[in-house]
Amino acid sequence: MRFVFGVFLLISRSLFLLFLLFFITCFGLIFFLAFYSSLNKVYYVAHAFTFASRFLGMKVQPVFSLEAKSVGQAVYVANHQNNFDLFIFPSIFPKKTVTIGKKDIIWIPLFGLLYWASGNFLINRHNRQKAIATIDQIVDQMNSSRLSVWMFPEGTRSRGRGLLPFKAGAFHAAVQAGLPVVPVVSSYTHNKIKLNRLFNGTVKVEMLPPISTKNMTAEDVPLLMERCHKLMEDKLLELSDE
Repeated sequence: MRFVFGVFLLISRSLFLLFLLFFITCFGLIFFLAFYSSLNKVYYVAHAFTFASRFLGMKVQPVFSLEAKSVGQAVYVANHQNNFDLFIFPSIFPKKTVTIGKKDIIWIPLFGLLYWASGNFLINRHNRQKAIATIDQIVDQMNSSRLSVWMFPEGTRSRGRGLLPFKAGAFHAAVQAGLPVVPVVSSYTHNKIKLNRLFNGTVKVEMLPPISTKNMTAEDVPLLMERCHKLMEDKLLELSDE
């Protein structure tokens, strides 16, 4: 009976997630046409996924530091573990923010279209010169639009390997724009969330106090990365132990 119930959960949840993605994509495209100039397109799309966490049998507990709540425009950096991040980080995702992802995302069926149409930035990680040029463009757009950006500095899913080394793009963007870096950390979810299991426990996600980049230059980026990585690594262990 347990096996049969597990198969039922797996199939029903998989179908639900496909339907949810299709519905949000269709509704989102219509919404974007009606509110093309809105700065909160990504915020609304992200929060459309929040209730799915309950259906997946997990409880997401977001925690905001007081400083992060009033930070204003910033560069948010978060750990990236697996596809379930899509249902975890929306609970803490701020308004007037877009994400930055690999250009390859555009080819993911449905999600790629939704990601592009909602105004997120796509960069070419396979071409260093193009990626650097894109960071410069992102800084210009941040300065003109007053939008914040959300990035995964590991550049790929960690899949249980801990917090991977950071790529420098997010930190260069923050220093060039003169904006604070706000670390966001989710507790470990690798092999802890299974579609065929009824209850998948609690996931804790915390937005840490912002790190100022005032008076920093490109030469300060390595130390900024190291400081942020240490803070996020310690918080990851703390949240997971809890």
